[in-house]
Amino acid sequence: MAPQHKRAGVRRLALGAAAVAASAALASGLAAGVGVARAADPRAPAPSPTPVATPSALTPPAVPAPSAPSAPATTPAVGEEVPAFGVFLKSDSRGVARMPLFSHWLGGTELRAGHTYLPGHRWRDIEGSADFLKVWAHWRNKKPDRMLVLNVPMQERNEEGVSDSEVRRLLRQGAAGEFDHHFRVLAERLVELKVPDTIVVLGWEMNGTTYTHRCGPDPEAWKKYWNRIVTTMRSVPGQKFRFDFTPSRGVDAVPWTKCYPGDDTVDIIGMDSYDQPAGMSFDQQVKEPYGLQHHVDFAKAHGKPISYPEWGLFRNGDNAEYMRRMLAWMEEHKPLYNTLTDYCPHGVWQCGANPRSSHLYRSALFGRTDQATPPLTPTPKPTPPSTPPPPADCTPLDLGSWVEEWLGGKLCLRFDWW
Repeated sequence: MAPQHKRAGVRRLALGAAAVAASAALASGLAAGVGVARAADPRAPAPSPTPVATPSALTPPAVPAPSAPSAPATTPAVGEEVPAFGVFLKSDSRGVARMPLFSHWLGGTELRAGHTYLPGHRWRDIEGSADFLKVWAHWRNKKPDRMLVLNVPMQERNEEGVSDSEVRRLLRQGAAGEFDHHFRVLAERLVELKVPDTIVVLGWEMNGTTYTHRCGPDPEAWKKYWNRIVTTMRSVPGQKFRFDFTPSRGVDAVPWTKCYPGDDTVDIIGMDSYDQPAGMSFDQQVKEPYGLQHHVDFAKAHGKPISYPEWGLFRNGDNAEYMRRMLAWMEEHKPLYNTLTDYCPHGVWQCGANPRSSHLYRSALFGRTDQATPPLTPTPKPTPPSTPPPPADCTPLDLGSWVEEWLGGKLCLRFDWW
């Protein structure tokens, strides 16, 4: 699923001017911390006064509760990481700025996974601008149990409708090592920014047709190219990267197992799983060829943890049943991390079109302190406002109403905010 890098051009002049004003503020406040005090967007769907995840809401009789005594193979053993969750809110610094507001909406539940995407327009984007990555690295390094999840394209012009024949040629060039230097630059920058343990979701949804880094035109060249990239990035001194092989759920254009590059260069086996196609039940999503159950079984057979870098609502609208079942599925199978895609039509906070699913998600995760085992009835908390307040000790900057509309609120500076 595209992370919405493409934008319509109808407001380019206004956006450009807003960017100039905002950039000046960001440049002056980068070291101190920059936040966006959201005035009206994103609006959280109106919750009940005290979210309560009742047994009937999360586990009705038709669906047995996950079995606690026998843990699946993907459950972390003693000493390994507790499963983390997060949301994708925006690729740039606004994604970081919105995370504490999302956490506030969840009654203080902490997001331990920060998820962003490198743009795939040109190679210089894929090499990872220090300005782009710095704010994410700062967030990651603030607490030792956080993880940074970075989606990395394998080709430039990654969403530009490149033909199969051209993709085949590019894959073979990559397999021959012609693009190695770009990934070495990225690895060196991540190490320099002190995020050498970044989880790299490389060439995601390769089994589809959306991206130039797709596998279908030449699976053998794709696997060789993946292996070269991983080998190149692992050769950089100080790196501790983990590489996440993440197809989309189902067969799509090609069975994703045909693209699997091998256990030596894969650390995590992920899956992007949205509520689609229209009319497909969650049970069908589990049982379909190359679906959720196949994913879990394949990872177990290869001795790898699983992840869900992208998941959320889609073709079936505000489907609270999907939300409940997906949360229960992850509670049972313990992915290393999961990150909900939080923009319309997929999300629950920045998208007001899914109030029932939003309420269920919020009820299940409200006030959690143990991310491994959520309580069925969270401890009552004071009712948070539907629009979170600005962070404390944050000095608003008056940039004008039209700039604030573009930013989604007032820009403010603070010195202790993440």
